[in-house]
Amino acid sequence: MRRGEEGSTNTSHHDNPAGAAKPADGVEPDARFTLANERTFLAWSRTALALVVAGLGIVQLLPPFPRVPWGRHIIGTPLIILGSVVAVVSYLEWTRNQRALRRGEPMARSRLPGVLAVTIAIIGLVAAVLAVVSGATGNR
Repeated sequence: MRRGEEGSTNTSHHDNPAGAAKPADGVEPDARFTLANERTFLAWSRTALALVVAGLGIVQLLPPFPRVPWGRHIIGTPLIILGSVVAVVSYLEWTRNQRALRRGEPMARSRLPGVLAVTIAIIGLVAAVLAVVSGATGNR
């Protein structure tokens, strides 16, 4: 049979007649949506891991700033914390999105891009200030 004909095995939530009761956890969504949601979660997980590794690399491997010995920690520690937060929030968003898919509800917008952009911009500005300050104090 062709797609859309009677007897089709499409179990998409779109086939649920209006007003019909849904199970508490909803119905199994189209596999493409589930896999896309999972790929998004995995991308956020890679981002979280990269942030943690970058923070550790800065704290452990970057030479100290002249006359600003705590400079590495002020740059690296927020990256490690941000990576940890991204890991947890991305999992929570994955479960929230999966639940919305199962229930046929709209998915909420992610706050992660905004949080990442602002936090990384602040860390970049702090790093620039530390570089300038350590360069200026290092010449004395």
